[in-house]
Amino acid sequence: MQKDLFGFRIVEGLQKLDVDIKQSELNYHKKRVLVSKEFTFDASHHLHAYEGKCKNLHGHTYKVVFGISGFTDEIGLVIDFGDIKKIWKDEIEIYLDHRYLNETLPNMNTTAENMVVWIYEKMQMALTKHPIKEGTRLEFVRLFETPTSYAEAKREWMEVE
Repeated sequence: MQKDLFGFRIVEGLQKLDVDIKQSELNYHKKRVLVSKEFTFDASHHLHAYEGKCKNLHGHTYKVVFGISGFTDEIGLVIDFGDIKKIWKDEIEIYLDHRYLNETLPNMNTTAENMVVWIYEKMQMALTKHPIKEGTRLEFVRLFETPTSYAEAKREWMEVE
């Protein structure tokens, strides 16, 4: 019996694998797909050789967006969002969140432009260490320093230049 509650149907039974859907139907296509995951972190920094407000110690709530593309596996996934989160937490965020970036990052001016390349390189290195499907690749990293200002590193720029 189907129950309706305010126009919504209440599902009585979950679809069952190999009863309602076959294993071979789990992957719908053979196309490249981009998945994206974003994170935030809070950090302080200042810029060297810069005449403006940012020469003074200050902080931001940064947002990082990763774009990873690949072909779906037998169950329809490119990469598990949880795996991206684990890489972020274990390999990258530890250097950034609630840190004084001028101390924790390599010697560089801690501009968004420098930081996004460092984050790209860290994620790229981490992805090569983790077992991921062939053809999966980091397409871009976007680093927002404010809600309306970001720097971006793209795969085609990082591989060529």
